[in-house]
Amino acid sequence: MADDEDDDDLSVDWGAALEEDHNAPSMDEDPDMAAALADIEAEEAQKASQQSAAPSTLGDALGLGDSVEAVYDVEVSVRAVLGMAVMPMSQILKLGRGAVVELDRGVGDPIDVFSSDQKIAEGEVVVVEDKLAVSIGDIMRSKRSL
Repeated sequence: MADDEDDDDLSVDWGAALEEDHNAPSMDEDPDMAAALADIEAEEAQKASQQSAAPSTLGDALGLGDSVEAVYDVEVSVRAVLGMAVMPMSQILKLGRGAVVELDRGVGDPIDVFSSDQKIAEGEVVVVEDKLAVSIGDIMRSKRSL
């Protein structure tokens, strides 16, 4: 990543130096230089659009794209956390049937979706055929995909 930043800084410095040097060939006179600069600008634009675009699937968020066929049949545990509460042990020991534990989230707040103790998404609770489910909203971007 640092090398990319150094390359970007170098290309900016090189371009500025060429603009200042009136003896240097112009882009019109040097088609190879113009093509190289166009390639650099296209790469930078592509990187910027990839970083700013929100991933549409978890595979995209992990930077896997369509190359995940080998893991399609692997079963992974997913859990949805409605909220949390911190209670002293004395209160926990007094809990019984019908007890209510107040959570740190309100009705309508997004819930967190985890896999392997890693937050992978946020969503909302929905009902599907008399069962609770999670409608995925925001997908967390993996640090590996940046």
